[in-house]
Amino acid sequence: MGAGITAVGVACVARVRRARDLPLAALPLLLGAHQIIESVVWRSGGGAGPATLAWAVIALPVLAVWVPFAVLLAAPPRSRRRLMVPAAIGLGTAAALSYVLIHRTVTAEIRGHTMGYALGLPHTPLFVAAYLLATVGALLIGGDPTVRLLGVVVAYGAVLCAVLWRLEFVSTWCALAAVASVLVLVWTRRLPAAHRPRTG
Repeated sequence: MGAGITAVGVACVARVRRARDLPLAALPLLLGAHQIIESVVWRSGGGAGPATLAWAVIALPVLAVWVPFAVLLAAPPRSRRRLMVPAAIGLGTAAALSYVLIHRTVTAEIRGHTMGYALGLPHTPLFVAAYLLATVGALLIGGDPTVRLLGVVVAYGAVLCAVLWRLEFVSTWCALAAVASVLVLVWTRRLPAAHRPRTG
């Protein structure tokens, strides 16, 4: 799955022309790398090795700041002012999560058909709320219809994935990453012609 998502990311990046669109177009590349890293965690049976730490770094501080700033950069001028709010929240959240990751050990454990990660995160509800405001919030107010649709899909998908994960029934995060990546590809296809490389 990770390789397929990465391939979608390559296609997304190849379609954009403006440098400011690259971070959002490259999101599937990041998600694909994340899935590949998690496959390494699965094969190692969990634990607290480098792959587990790499997974946590991408999942927590990197995405918390990457998503809102990617949306901010790609957004039309009229939407940028309001997008400064989730970007600022993401920056603060990423800084706090990075501090926690530096001072605590991340462990992974296979739970049924899912992989569970433990960090001992203090004030977890506050961190979750800030993380969702930064990431999903930025997508929902991004200004572009496809980006807003991506926000809706991620919001509902995250709830479903969390429920299934708690039941230890099946891990569906990879499926959500795949759907999100396809929507980013749709977004790159709908960019104005001036924003895409010329062909012919």
